[in-house]
Amino acid sequence: MLIPYKKEYEKIAMGLLSFMPGEKKVQKIQQTIDHYRASNTWHLYLWRNEDGRFVGVVGVEESDDCVYLRDLTVDPSYRNEGIANKMVKDTEVLWKTELTGTTTTHYFLEHCKEKDKHEKKGES
Repeated sequence: MLIPYKKEYEKIAMGLLSFMPGEKKVQKIQQTIDHYRASNTWHLYLWRNEDGRFVGVVGVEESDDCVYLRDLTVDPSYRNEGIANKMVKDTEVLWKTELTGTTTTHYFLEHCKEKDKHEKKGES
């Protein structure tokens, strides 16, 4: 379940963002959080699993013509369970649009679309 970022979740969000490549330094992670908090067009959400644990984070940027997937990560202990794909789907439902990838996230979104195609083929 997607939960909008709040200041009280800052340490959790920072911990989850630290799992992203290139986001290892506390100062860099804090800058990322500050950008989401200060911007009217960048939005950060935490993903809470069925056990009530925060296990992922997703960040988007809304523009006039689309919504970009900026950041997405899942706690390594919960990877390979389809959580990232669920996060993408729920974010698209929330924003009522298909997410657009950046140079960093484009290939991941393509992977999600391919996975969905294969799953739908298996249902037919």
